[in-house]
Amino acid sequence: MKNDSTRNFAHLDVEQLPIAKNKLHGGKHFAGLYAGEHVAATEFVIGATFVSLGASTHDILFGLLIGNILAVLSWTFMTAPIAVQTRLSLYTYLHKIAGDSMTKLYNWANVIIFTVISAAMITVSSSAVRFLFNIPAQLNWYSTNVWFILIVIAVGIVVVFVAIFGFSTVADFSSICAPWLFTLFVAGALALLPALAYSVIGSTSISSWSEFIHIGDLSIWKGVTSDGEAGIGLVEVIGFAWAANTITHVGLIDMAILRYAKKSTYGVYSSFGMLFGHYIAWIVAGIMGAGAGVLLNQPVVSLDPGDVAYYALGASGFVIVIIAGWTTANANLYRAGLAAQAIFKNHSRRKTTLVVGVFTVIIACFPFVFSKVLPMLTYAGLLVVPVGAIVFAEHFIFPKIGLTRYWAYYKKLATSKPAIISWGAGLILGFGLNAINAMSFYYLFIPTWFFTVILYTILAKMYGAKEDYTEEIKEEKQLQTDIKIYQEEKAKDEKVQYKDHSIFSKVLNTLSIICLLIITALALNTMFASADLESYNMNKDFFHKYAFYCTIGYFVFAYWSLRRKKTLIK
Repeated sequence: MKNDSTRNFAHLDVEQLPIAKNKLHGGKHFAGLYAGEHVAATEFVIGATFVSLGASTHDILFGLLIGNILAVLSWTFMTAPIAVQTRLSLYTYLHKIAGDSMTKLYNWANVIIFTVISAAMITVSSSAVRFLFNIPAQLNWYSTNVWFILIVIAVGIVVVFVAIFGFSTVADFSSICAPWLFTLFVAGALALLPALAYSVIGSTSISSWSEFIHIGDLSIWKGVTSDGEAGIGLVEVIGFAWAANTITHVGLIDMAILRYAKKSTYGVYSSFGMLFGHYIAWIVAGIMGAGAGVLLNQPVVSLDPGDVAYYALGASGFVIVIIAGWTTANANLYRAGLAAQAIFKNHSRRKTTLVVGVFTVIIACFPFVFSKVLPMLTYAGLLVVPVGAIVFAEHFIFPKIGLTRYWAYYKKLATSKPAIISWGAGLILGFGLNAINAMSFYYLFIPTWFFTVILYTILAKMYGAKEDYTEEIKEEKQLQTDIKIYQEEKAKDEKVQYKDHSIFSKVLNTLSIICLLIITALALNTMFASADLESYNMNKDFFHKYAFYCTIGYFVFAYWSLRRKKTLIK
């Protein structure tokens, strides 16, 4: 059996096969990955977006909480179960449902989407580096400075290098960065709150929660837009938070990540991204933006991430923008490489990721990409939601109503007409409802999803999903059994890594945690021990200086600890 399995599967790239049991990861990987990706440079922009949209403090605090919980539930009950049960990325799994033609079209769309997102993150990371070399802001659609282009290339090389080495490397990189990113985001807000308080109440001290709400209402989330019009309300804030990542949860793109999860309940680890990232980071980004605006005497919407981060965190601000851009770019370039590999099956994922990475760095040299990333994310989500609905219907609903899962694959169809028609009809409905302003854009994915599920189920039944595929199902089960045997035999010869739990490693971990605690303590001191503007400025400068030293220390200790792994032959 071993020889037969080897002869059948050894020539295939590992990405075309279900993830082997010995490649699965525990919850810590997903906590770090989601936190690293979703505490990102875009949070500075989205924090400012809520200010410009005129949300109120009450709506921000409660609306973002509800919306992000809904997003976590979507990952937990939709994306994770399909990913764990199939152990495939959506790019590969879709081929068994929709046929080769639609899968290639869809994967090309994903290559473009995630390449542009990655490029935008590289651009924003580079915008922080430009401060160090006094390079002017790049405000045109093209770069006007050759040094900025060289910085983009240097930053991009790091992103491509990390993404090429796959899921484990991306997860390890994020697991190091995530705790520091979260600490710095919160610390930056704490350090700027006294400046905000002084601009509103004439004092650098905040004595109560109600006083904080009062400051938020008057200086950050005022409930009106910059034009003085009524802003978005609670319902829209909830929808914004829920819809922000429809491309990855309802659209099922994160099957690529969660297929490595030991249990489907690991979808709940997305909360490290949603609650720590999108909830807390969006709130503190708004505070940092408003605080930087007070110091610079400019509206928050006119500041870029580099401005906000520098005035909130000093030299550490440069680092946070760079790292936050990297962590998001890494995960998205990994997705883009997977989608490309699903198209060019004769090439390895590393090779396709490298090629996609080259184009990503080229695109990143054009600064307009970052300014357009939020509208693109919104429309991209609506683009992929119908495909997620098709996969959901076939995976969960078909077996319950007597239809056959993978019927198009069993019929050897190059193109599944029900899938193509349903995708197209879903897009027409979604974008049509948007064109006539039938409902809030943030909720368009809901009727689009339900409509596509119903339409695809009806069409699939008409085109052959109701037919008998007993023999084909038997062959498919045997195929999956052979794959497992092949992977088990292959795993016997692979090296196994384990984390060194020696005393020295524990010391390194403790030192890295101490660095984060010092940063937090310095930020709290700036907020609560600033009796007036003079003492506030002194405390803020002290915080900026030593937070940077602790940042260096944290990464030295955290990386050193990560590298202390020993490789053993199983």
